Amino acid sequence: MSNDEDQFTQTIAAAAMGRLQSAKLAGGVATLVLDVAGLDRLGRDKLEMAVRDAARQAGASDVRVAMTADKPQRKILAVGSGKGGVGKSTLSANLAVALARMGRKVGLVDADIYGPSQPRLFGNDGQQPEADEKKIYPVPSKWGVPLLSMGHLLPPGRAAAWRGPMAGNALTQLIEADWGETELLVVDLPPGTGDVQITMLQKFKPAGAVIISTPQDLALIDATRAISLFEQGGVPIIGMVENMAGYACPHCGEISDPFGQGGAEAAAKSMGLNFLGRVPLDLSIRKDSDAGRPPAAGDSPQGEAFMVIARAVANWLDDQP
Repeated sequence: MSNDEDQFTQTIAAAAMGRLQSAKLAGGVATLVLDVAGLDRLGRDKLEMAVRDAARQAGASDVRVAMTADKPQRKILAVGSGKGGVGKSTLSANLAVALARMGRKVGLVDADIYGPSQPRLFGNDGQQPEADEKKIYPVPSKWGVPLLSMGHLLPPGRAAAWRGPMAGNALTQLIEADWGETELLVVDLPPGTGDVQITMLQKFKPAGAVIISTPQDLALIDATRAISLFEQGGVPIIGMVENMAGYACPHCGEISDPFGQGGAEAAAKSMGLNFLGRVPLDLSIRKDSDAGRPPAAGDSPQGEAFMVIARAVANWLDDQP
């Protein structure tokens, strides 16, 4: 290497802050390779700008930059139900927030292509994700959980009138977005066992699945179908959650069970699955969710119900190889 080449490389290395893999200067054209592992989009942009400026100051008339990074070993946590209306999206949102409060680097994918609700639950509906020619970038939230949803990509109120393959492609785009340092993706699946679920099992095998159900028999029958689908795909069932489990009268405090009691726990026991916890039927959960304030972000008894579930999920994940 000539003295000029050596000086050029040293100049770029100083600007690259230890992330320069190679630097070549030939005919006024600089070719730089940077290691950007662990950097978010802003960090990568700042690094690229710094080395481009340094290369031009060192005499390059044209600067070409390539960036490399090991593909992150990101785990996927699926939340499914088998039927709609059992609180799956609320559980997904609060589970993600609770895990983030515990120090996990969590992102959330709203895979309910036809009925996205996570933007409302996180209070960032109306925001659109940034994108470039290669990737979509998740929408940030004030709760420390970045998320992506068809609700961010379609105009408000417009239906996603898509056939199955298009829904599967949409899921792929959401999961393969630029999630930066996110280590765990919570995926809020649509009801049932259709194209989106099958695409996930074939392309993005989850580390585990959480099944939510109300205590009533009809919901439990559908939850059993969701469990069967995951088991056929070789996805471990982390456990079951019982939602709408008991209603406390705001006047006298008496607990009633309009949807039954203990059905999900009994079903989990009969199938040899973990029972992760209960979420009460509580007006404050509905109000906070509609207002874009996940209860798990606070310290109310309702928020603690989600924290209990999140601790059980985190312990299960930590026990996996």
